[in-house]
Amino acid sequence: MKLINYCLAAFLLSVAALFTSCNDDEGYSIGDIGIDCVTVHVENDGLYTFTGDTWGTMFPAATSIFGYFPVEGERAILVFNPLYDNYGGYDVGIKVERIYPLLTKTVENLTEENEAEYGNDPAYMENIWISGGYMNLVFRQKLPSKNKHRVSLVRNQADPAIADDGYIHLEYRYNTYGDTLNTVVKGMVCYNLNTLPLDNAKGIKLSVNDAHKGKCTIVFNKLDEEMPENVKQTFSQDEVLIK
Repeated sequence: MKLINYCLAAFLLSVAALFTSCNDDEGYSIGDIGIDCVTVHVENDGLYTFTGDTWGTMFPAATSIFGYFPVEGERAILVFNPLYDNYGGYDVGIKVERIYPLLTKTVENLTEENEAEYGNDPAYMENIWISGGYMNLVFRQKLPSKNKHRVSLVRNQADPAIADDGYIHLEYRYNTYGDTLNTVVKGMVCYNLNTLPLDNAKGIKLSVNDAHKGKCTIVFNKLDEEMPENVKQTFSQDEVLIK
């Protein structure tokens, strides 16, 4: 495995040199650091690229991490050094500094038969925004002793795709299975919204059983926002969120 990683690193560096020789942009400084929420794409022969919510398509021309196993379509927080714009057909060429894979899920259908599976325990939500076609949620939870908690974004199957008010109505459901410890940890989850008719809706209305506010509705009129600064700070300071 070490030999494979070494060969991959050598290949990436050689590709970086090739692209650099063909690029006349002034580029960035070595100390420049970017943080973006990205979607991972697995290419052939084990290579991978990213689509950043803010930075666009990203080619890892060099990397500081090894032993990372990319998963197609998985979301991640990427800490990187931008190298060049317009890099070999990608929006930017980068050096990967750190990557934090995130729990990535889809919108699920809620029915009378499966409602109990999703639960509706009070949720501690810190940040929530939509970008890159995903609803991104930072939350806190008490660790389970044995039963992994379930965090779900659901759509009532009996409801129309777009309600009479012009919005898509969803619910955030949290199930602790009655199993919690006193240790509180931070987590993040991203929900793929590609099954929803976003282009034809005014936005999204999200129902939440919030631990502080009780049952409430969060309205999203903007469906493409930048990552909040305090979330970027979390990862820049290596306050890693569990997956």
